[in-house]
Amino acid sequence: MKSIAAIISALLTNRTSRYNLMALGKLFLVLGAMITAYSIVFHYLMELENQKHSWITGFYWTLTVMSTLGFGDITFTSDAGKAFSVIVLVTGVLFLLVILPFTFIEFFYAPWMKAQEAAKAPQRVTEGMENHVILTRYGPVAKMLIRMLDEYGYPHVVLVPTVEEALELRDQQVSVVVGDRTDPETYQRMAIDKAAMVVTTLDDISNTNVTFTIRELSDNIPIVASAQSPQVQDVLELAGVTHILRLEEMMGQALARRVIGNDAKAHVIGQLDGLLIAEASPTNTPLVGKTIAESGLRTATGVTVVGLWVRGRFEPVDADTEIGMHTVLVLAGGADHFERYDETYGKPRPEDKTSKVVIAGGGRVGRATSRALTEAGIPWTIIERLPERVSEVEHTVIGDASDFGILVKAGLQEAASVIITTHDDDMNVFLTIFYRRLRNALQIISRCTLEKNNSRLHRAGADLTLSYASMGANTIFNHLRGSDTVLLAEGVNIFTAKLPDCMAGKSLAESAARSRTGCSIIALEVDGKREINPDPAIILPLHAKLVLIGSLEAEKKFREVYKS
Repeated sequence: MKSIAAIISALLTNRTSRYNLMALGKLFLVLGAMITAYSIVFHYLMELENQKHSWITGFYWTLTVMSTLGFGDITFTSDAGKAFSVIVLVTGVLFLLVILPFTFIEFFYAPWMKAQEAAKAPQRVTEGMENHVILTRYGPVAKMLIRMLDEYGYPHVVLVPTVEEALELRDQQVSVVVGDRTDPETYQRMAIDKAAMVVTTLDDISNTNVTFTIRELSDNIPIVASAQSPQVQDVLELAGVTHILRLEEMMGQALARRVIGNDAKAHVIGQLDGLLIAEASPTNTPLVGKTIAESGLRTATGVTVVGLWVRGRFEPVDADTEIGMHTVLVLAGGADHFERYDETYGKPRPEDKTSKVVIAGGGRVGRATSRALTEAGIPWTIIERLPERVSEVEHTVIGDASDFGILVKAGLQEAASVIITTHDDDMNVFLTIFYRRLRNALQIISRCTLEKNNSRLHRAGADLTLSYASMGANTIFNHLRGSDTVLLAEGVNIFTAKLPDCMAGKSLAESAARSRTGCSIIALEVDGKREINPDPAIILPLHAKLVLIGSLEAEKKFREVYKS
């Protein structure tokens, strides 16, 4: 009975099924009229052959001939009668071959299958779920974010609009709920009152509608939404968005920071209660070729080098680590420390030349990159295929970024760096290989939409890659976890922890936290006072609070090793 009810429900709620049901009714009317007409002709021809039969017999003969049963108990002897029998037989076969399969498949089997699939698609979150993250789209950012949520044990669920998408994601072991994104009842079934955060990365209009719908149910839940244009920010804020992500703008600024140019300043990329983390390019500074110990950075400026970006990977450093031209320094310190760093290394020297940059792709990321380069005083030229995207004609070359003539016109032969900003990773790999063959010494920086393609781009010849998915997921994760942690980038995590009892009374060097867990202690807080970049000889007091840097895996290991 449950299956029959599901079938009837599927028929009545599906517009296509209702239309087919009407068509089926018309076919049965035609079939009834045909049987009646054939029965009348049967009696007329039988009268001509002097055979007498009842009306029931006429219908009986017509149905047996049309269905090809043909018992042979009632037959015509004249040619006219036999010709009529052939017509009835042929039309019956054609009609029943159409009607029977159509009836069975469309109105019995297909609705039953759809009802079974719909029953498998979750309509609500599991009983007792709380402090979960609701995502409204399963895209590159959501995939990366789910990895992080799983790593730290945060429950999550993805809202999808169709049963087909829900079943596909469920097969991929993704927690999903199917429902209308603009229906308040959908979010009630997803326990919105117990959720920790909503993340919506749809288009601007959809994000606004999702936010407005959720705010009908909850005034307090944090909502993180992406925005593709600055004009939409005000609308999203009015709708009730808590945090707005301008991922294209963030990506453009990050790409520009990594350019080899005359800007060697430290760019702050994160902070944790007064502790600043910054990136700086050592190119065109005396730091290139020196080890960390030889650089004397800590003595001269107060900042500590906590790691290096090397071909897209974060690598911890020790005293003997050498600073290369194509590396990016990850620095920790206070505001006054970075002021001294910029005074010493950030100002361009008279002998340094301003390096030109070619940007391949004039979309939102490309334009954001150009604005960041302008602020840094670095000249640039964009190559863009679509004229309608061009905003600054004097700095734009219209054409294909893989056309050698266009590249010459854009000045690639004289440029120090090229930034590839298209959203197509396959195209980015192609352009990277092409540019590396043209100029081996060229710095190639590429945007990467999917995290899995990072390694492909490095193998193709990219010096640095930035993942769109990682950047978005990192930002959202930081909002979720609050002020006790800062996830700077894939592989770079700053977090706080109470000093383990087994470390108390030991010096920072003796604690061996880095060798045991992979985490480096970059600050120490005692009685509300924080000491940034503490001396390795300092004795760790009981009840102190540590600030550490390391990967997500390193943080997990730290908490496991010092669980007690």
